[in-house]
Amino acid sequence: MRIVVVSDAWFPQVNGVVRTLDTLRQELLSAGHQVQFITPDCFHSLPCPTYPEIRLALAPGRKLARLIDQAQPCAIHLATEGPLGWAARHYCLRRGLPFTTAYHSKFPEYIQARFGVPLGLSYAVMRRFHRKSSRVMVATQGIEDELIKRGITNIARWSRGVDTQLFHPRPDCRGPNGPLAHLPRPLFLYVGRVAVEKNIGAFLALDLPGSKVVVGDGPQADALRHAHPDVYFAGAKSGEDLARHYAACDVFVFPSRTDTFGLVMLEALASGIPVAAYPVPGPQDVIGHHPAGILAEDLGQAARQALAISPQHCLDLARSFSWQHSTRQFVENLDPFNATWGS
Repeated sequence: MRIVVVSDAWFPQVNGVVRTLDTLRQELLSAGHQVQFITPDCFHSLPCPTYPEIRLALAPGRKLARLIDQAQPCAIHLATEGPLGWAARHYCLRRGLPFTTAYHSKFPEYIQARFGVPLGLSYAVMRRFHRKSSRVMVATQGIEDELIKRGITNIARWSRGVDTQLFHPRPDCRGPNGPLAHLPRPLFLYVGRVAVEKNIGAFLALDLPGSKVVVGDGPQADALRHAHPDVYFAGAKSGEDLARHYAACDVFVFPSRTDTFGLVMLEALASGIPVAAYPVPGPQDVIGHHPAGILAEDLGQAARQALAISPQHCLDLARSFSWQHSTRQFVENLDPFNATWGS
């Protein structure tokens, strides 16, 4: 199948959406599909305010239409609700072509946290974007339930996976040559963007034994380093370096209340690290009542209790998620064209 994916989120961004889409691309190619990603690096762009690594495509309409026409796709998927997503939506509607969309991020909550925009206004924009979609792909039942309440329907499941070849227990990382050997144990870890919408302040404010570790970067990084000199900020990591930081720690703390999934939770679990999080959509769907984590409104208590969790519970849960299954779900959700666009 020839597939076009249009996404405003792409490298050099480092986040769960980009990692999900990049893995999807690799899995689709491995399965024999032809895939073209249309992303901001194909266009003139400018940096997003407060997120300079996010590039916003400028006037993409004509070039985007040309790129899609050249690809002759069997299916078009709009991954994000940014300038490219809206331009591709307009292209499809003008030509009467079906398309699918995805709801990766709670942008209304993010915008409210950053700029104070009322949720009702932002969700009205979201409803309009997704209204004509053949299927709105979401990662969890919890997010589906929330979207239905907001008037977004025709939802299909598209779960996530984890690379267990990269993320796995590494006993050597806990020894004297480990990446965090200089810190007092136990080690409580956060991985992700250092930004207000991630609620990272709730983690940094916890009274916990040992050390708190932050892996990632973002607009709040400098201010939080200054405000929390007791916290070890390791900066952004990737690949083997990231995997070793996971494996060196004792508990993964996920303070976000707005993530639609939380890919980092799976990476921690695959590394044998239990999760402490709030009982909200995302953690409730990934962890639920499984013994691999503790969900509680008292995040500090959850983190301390998680220290007693067996790594085997974490590995068992992580292995129930695979990128191969995720990719099959994605393909099944697509709405292939008929007639002249081929197969």
